[in-house]
Amino acid sequence: MKNVLWCLLLAAPLCAQRDFLTADEIDQIKEAQEPVERLKLYAKFAQQRVDLVQSLVAKEKAGRSILIHDALEDYSKILDAIDDVTDDALLRKLEVKLGLSAVVAAEKHTLPVLQKIQGSQPKDVSRYDFALKQAIETTEDSLEASQQDLGQRGKAAEAREAREKKELEELSPPDAKAAAEKEAAAEKQAAEEKQADQPKRKAPTLKRPGEK
Repeated sequence: MKNVLWCLLLAAPLCAQRDFLTADEIDQIKEAQEPVERLKLYAKFAQQRVDLVQSLVAKEKAGRSILIHDALEDYSKILDAIDDVTDDALLRKLEVKLGLSAVVAAEKHTLPVLQKIQGSQPKDVSRYDFALKQAIETTEDSLEASQQDLGQRGKAAEAREAREKKELEELSPPDAKAAAEKEAAAEKQAAEEKQADQPKRKAPTLKRPGEK
């Protein structure tokens, strides 16, 4: 476990935009094609992040607050990924029960740890207080969702997907071809209206002026 925690410390970049998984974790996720396997991996990664936070909080060390903050943020994003994988699997009618069992077990372990850290109010908690609160709330929401009836959750996911698709269609610009056809029709109509407004020319005749 110490080796894992040390690797996480080294792999946590301090830049503003960063991936919430290490390169090795990303490779593991890519190799896991089935939702159940991915959920198990995400549950493992989430627990490792909280173990890292717990280890850092236990030792007062300069510069630890940014590491705690980043680990908490990554943890919350991992839980979001868990929910996304679950909902996508349910939409595709794939099995997720065993994976969710691993998620529930992990979150039942991490939630009291996070709550205990919040209750202890470490000296530097102000620097990661928001991330800690967010991690706790995300865990509570994810745990509730993971224990929800899969049939009901699947229907909710389908309804949400339909709603989002409709909203996207309403916000999307019209098709380029349809817009071009509409513009061409408008130009044709304008030309016809302009031609209709012009005086009609007399038909040509071979008669001389004055002849009837």
